[in-house]
Amino acid sequence: MGNLLAFHTPGRLEGGCDEAGRGCLSGPVVAAAVILDPNKPIPALNDSKQITEKNRLILRDQIMNEALAFAIGIVSHQEIDEINILNASFLAMHRAIDQLNITPEFLLIDGNRFNPYTGISHVCIVKGDAKYQSIAAASILAKTKRDEIMDSLHELYPVYKWSKNKGYPTIDHRSAIAEHGASPYHRMTFRLLADKSQLDLFE
Repeated sequence: MGNLLAFHTPGRLEGGCDEAGRGCLSGPVVAAAVILDPNKPIPALNDSKQITEKNRLILRDQIMNEALAFAIGIVSHQEIDEINILNASFLAMHRAIDQLNITPEFLLIDGNRFNPYTGISHVCIVKGDAKYQSIAAASILAKTKRDEIMDSLHELYPVYKWSKNKGYPTIDHRSAIAEHGASPYHRMTFRLLADKSQLDLFE
C-alpha cells in the first residue's frame, strides 16, 4: 500500500470524498464518495494526480468492482457561477454522498474545509488523497469522470483543446479564449484571461 492507510479508523465504515476540477476555467466540478471494502485492499491507490491516465482507468474499474459503495456528484458551471466554486465543491461531495447505497458512519474529506453533511461526522484532511485509500479512490473516480465530460465537451468546442487541458488555465486554453471568446461552458465568474479587463471582448 505504500504510504497509504486502508482506513483512518479500522473497523469503522468510512466514506472518502474528493473533487476534481475546482481550479478549471470551464466545465463542472465533479466529486466522488467511496466506501472501500477492508477485505479487498487496492495496493496501487494513490492521489490521482500522481497516477498516469492509463493507470487511473485501470484503478477506476477496480474501485468500481471492489468497493462496498461509490457514487459521483456533479455541479455544473452555471451552478458554480451562482454559488461560487468553494460551495460548489462541497455541494458536489454532498450529491455524491446522497447517492451512496450504503450510509457511511464517518466521512474523510480531502482538504481543509467542508460543509457538514447532516447526520454523519467528518474530518478534513489536507492532502488526504495521498494519505488514505478511500480518499485516493474518490480522487480517481472524480478525476476520470470529469475527464470524460471534458473530452465530450471538446468534441463540441475543439478550439479550446479541452481533451488535453481538461479546462485548466493553460497558456493554450487562455490564448483560445482571447482569440475566440468564451464558450457556453466557461465559468464566467472566473478570471478567464490573465488580464480580466479583456473579458469585455466577450460581450
